[in-house]
Amino acid sequence: MGVIVIGGGVAGAASAIALRRLGMEVTVYEAYAEPAGQVGSFLSLASNGLRVLRSLGVLEQVQRAGVDVPGQRMWSSSGKLLGDVPRGRLSGQELHSVTLMRGALVEVLRAEALAAGAVIVTGERLVDVVTTEEGVRAVFASGHMAEASLLIGADGIWSATRSLLDPQAPAPEYAGLYSISGIADGIETEPGIFNMTFARNGAFIHLAAPDGKVWWSAQVSWPAQPEFSLTDEEWLRRLAGLYRHEQVPAAILEATVELHRPTLMHKLDAIPVRHNDRIVLLGDAGHPVGAGQGASMALEDALVLAQSLAAEPSMAAALSAYEAARSDRIAKMVKAASGNRDAKTAGPLARWMRDLVMPVAVRLFYEKATAWLYTHDCGELPPVRADGHSQAGSSRL
Repeated sequence: MGVIVIGGGVAGAASAIALRRLGMEVTVYEAYAEPAGQVGSFLSLASNGLRVLRSLGVLEQVQRAGVDVPGQRMWSSSGKLLGDVPRGRLSGQELHSVTLMRGALVEVLRAEALAAGAVIVTGERLVDVVTTEEGVRAVFASGHMAEASLLIGADGIWSATRSLLDPQAPAPEYAGLYSISGIADGIETEPGIFNMTFARNGAFIHLAAPDGKVWWSAQVSWPAQPEFSLTDEEWLRRLAGLYRHEQVPAAILEATVELHRPTLMHKLDAIPVRHNDRIVLLGDAGHPVGAGQGASMALEDALVLAQSLAAEPSMAAALSAYEAARSDRIAKMVKAASGNRDAKTAGPLARWMRDLVMPVAVRLFYEKATAWLYTHDCGELPPVRADGHSQAGSSRL
């Protein structure tokens, strides 16, 4: 008996690595036939997430797959510099934020999970979970069934596991923003800087990519959920109109050579049930946060869950310990993410106030306000004995 992980993305692959490091048998079930590859656009990992990667032994591989981004600059719609701060860290911290394509991160983590001995099964979609005397039985749409001592739901914001764990769980709601990203060429951009423009119609992010191109993402404030039937050319024309007042974003859109299809941004009310004695939610399945911390928080979840399973005398105690270790930090991160989202949908008066106050606030309070986030260290996995069990506790799997 071992562990079933539902979802082969960041949270699922990272948990597979962590649990295999402790000698547990792990099988990952992914609904899509090919969850890796260039799926989605880029994401960032902050120093707290990078420490987890170092604990899992994959930090250098991820750094090689991405772009080192030590700094962040925030700009007003008029081009005024609102803040110039370290990106995803405090000044003096050695670990620089890394930005990379989501698909590249998943590929690195999946490769390491396979090398560690995890099994990854694709094309299997979870439809039911049944508690048994010894654990859980997962039932998939194909008719396949699998049994284990623990089932981890790492299947994202539209988690099937969450609904099976608690049929009354809240559903995601459109957050008034959609994101559309792309790659531009021929625009001179200073390397190592993550630029965020607070535009009239949402935020616009851009940074220098490894090949001399520019990665960009428009997070568009749009009250009604949009239809996604436009062609790439139509999307670019729409964005050009929305960002026509912002000089740099307008130039980047004009120079775009590749467009990534848009995605809706969602919010999710607090989830009252994130585990029982045999099922637990990780990452966006249990607490979507965004604000540049989605991947880092998922990595933290994976490591802390593995530590809890190694340390506690029973499965129920381990999952309760995991929840206790994560709940306050996640709640604080969700609140911060909500403020971040509101800043991108601000009206004219709120934008004027932000542009007035932000330069002073960033200079005086930024490091103090973000220390709780960027200095956090989840620690290490306990060593494993020669018999394959963790030295911190006996295996219950």
